[in-house]
Amino acid sequence: MSDTASDEPPDEEESHDDSFTYNGGRVAPGESANIRYGISETYLGDPVRIPVTVINGEHPGPTVFLSAAAHGDELNGIEVVREVAHDWDHSILHGTLVCLPVLNVPGFLAQQRYLPIYDRDLNRSFPGREGSTSANRMAHRIFTNFIEPCDLGIDFHTSTRGRTNMLHVRANMDRPQVSRLANAFSSNVIIAGEGPDGTLRREATEAGVPAITVEMGEAHRFQRNLINRALTGVASVLAEFGLHRESSVYWPGWRTVIDGTDEKTWLRADAGGIVDMKSGRGDLVHEGEVICTITNPFKEKDDIVTVEAPFTGLIVGVLENPVVYPGNPLCHLVRLSEDTLTALERERGDGDGEGYITDVE
Repeated sequence: MSDTASDEPPDEEESHDDSFTYNGGRVAPGESANIRYGISETYLGDPVRIPVTVINGEHPGPTVFLSAAAHGDELNGIEVVREVAHDWDHSILHGTLVCLPVLNVPGFLAQQRYLPIYDRDLNRSFPGREGSTSANRMAHRIFTNFIEPCDLGIDFHTSTRGRTNMLHVRANMDRPQVSRLANAFSSNVIIAGEGPDGTLRREATEAGVPAITVEMGEAHRFQRNLINRALTGVASVLAEFGLHRESSVYWPGWRTVIDGTDEKTWLRADAGGIVDMKSGRGDLVHEGEVICTITNPFKEKDDIVTVEAPFTGLIVGVLENPVVYPGNPLCHLVRLSEDTLTALERERGDGDGEGYITDVE
């Protein structure tokens, strides 16, 4: 496996149809390369390079990108991408894997969500544009070299600081190939929608590269159970699209697709204070059940605010930082159909307490 810093234009005569090419080099079938690819420069004029691993199988097949840390403090996905790239056996890979474990290198180095340069959000900057802002220029170099050449992709995220998400997929289910990809990842919950402008998965899909977002856990940490669950999802995708033909597509036992604003809601605080959460990430709550209370420093009974579930559903995202202002989010609740609720209750009743939904450490 080679390790290169690539800023020179490619030799067009060396390119052929089965090679993965980018502006600076190529990876031929049966080869792998670790690349440090320049996307910008620091205040001192030093290059800002993102790490990229390209694994081109000996056999033809789809090209798949796996990306993480578009927000620099979202770490779970980094380990997913690294393990797929460096710990898995790809000797019989049919196709190509483009592994991008850290998209937002400046944010990662500062351990903050956004690019430190004017606090730009890299994940609102795709597909990017040359001659524009620093974020757009970075996004453009990433997108044109490592996203557009692919056939499909998975972008890993976590919740923002102070909150946590159960593992779920976000995808434009109106696109057949995106729907196939989302279902193949085998999560229990899929939240349907095309995503905001400038997000990697929306802009990749618009460019003809079906892509999904996987949300998992919280910022600033590795959460091993979620990483392992995401690795199962990746293996399932590679099986579905024929890259790992000896593997099987995984069925998670039950699935719900949340489509429409009446099926999901963010519950927000109506008072400032200290939050006592009664339920956690991945918990099932029933209509009228108390999810949390908000109290002042004196715990005066007359001032206790009780927050109840407006419908029976699943807590997909939840507050971790227990202090709020009025209007701050408390939890993200999605509605479950009767069939899904029955399947979930059956799984919990028959399971060993280690199902993929009950993933709170």
